[in-house]
Amino acid sequence: MPMNGEANPALTGISSMATRAVLNELCAWYARETGQRVNVGSAGGVDAFRRVREGEPFDIVVLASEAIERLTEADRVDPRTRRALVRADIAIAVRAGATRPDIGSEEAVRAAVLTARAIGHSTGPSGAYLMRLLERWGVAERVAARLVQAPPGVPVATLVARGAVDLGFQQLSELVGAPGIDVVGLLPPALRHATVFAGAVCTASGRRQDATTLLAFLASDATDATKRRYGLEPAPG
Repeated sequence: MPMNGEANPALTGISSMATRAVLNELCAWYARETGQRVNVGSAGGVDAFRRVREGEPFDIVVLASEAIERLTEADRVDPRTRRALVRADIAIAVRAGATRPDIGSEEAVRAAVLTARAIGHSTGPSGAYLMRLLERWGVAERVAARLVQAPPGVPVATLVARGAVDLGFQQLSELVGAPGIDVVGLLPPALRHATVFAGAVCTASGRRQDATTLLAFLASDATDATKRRYGLEPAPG
C-alpha cells in the first residue's frame, strides 16, 4: 500500500522543455485509456538531467539521447527500458509580424545571423549546435556580443516575442504555437540537425513495470500523429 494511502498513485517523470507539450497530451490520453494518472514535469534539460543524476525519485525521464546515455553510465536509469521517442529539428523564429529572413540555404542563414541585432538560443542541444555552426563559419567571436542565451526553462520564443532578439534558434516543438512569434521554418537541408529524445525508467522508481508500460505507449505507433502535430517526428526504436 502506498504511503500516501492511494491505491493507484500517479506515475511521475521529468522531461526537458522540448517534449513538454506533447508529453502533457500523451500522458493525459494514457490516463483516460488506462486510469493510470501520470505527472511529468518539465525543466531546462540541464536542470532535469541534474535532478535525475542526484537521485530525485522519478519513475521516468525523457531527455536528449546523449543525456540518457550519461544517466545510464551514472546508474540512474535502466538501459533495458530505454526507448527512442521523437526526433526534433531546429527551426528559426522571428517576432510576430517581423520581416522573415531568407533561410533557404546555408549562406542565407549565415547572412541572417550576421545582420541580426541579437540572436536567441537555448542551453540545450539546439543552442550547442548553433555554437558549433558559428565556429564552423568562423564568426563566433564576431557575433558573441549579440548572442542571448535563454535561462534554463525559459523558451527562446519568449525572448523573440519580447523583442529581446531578432532571431530565435530552437527545436520546432518549442516554437510551435508560442504566442508573439512567427516560425520562419526549419534549417535548410545542408544545416538540418535533429535531436533524438528518449525515455527510460529511473532506477529510483519503485514502479518499474508500470513505468515501462507507460514508455511503451509513448513509443507506440498510435502516438505518431500527436507527435507530428507538435512539430516532432516519431523516432524508430
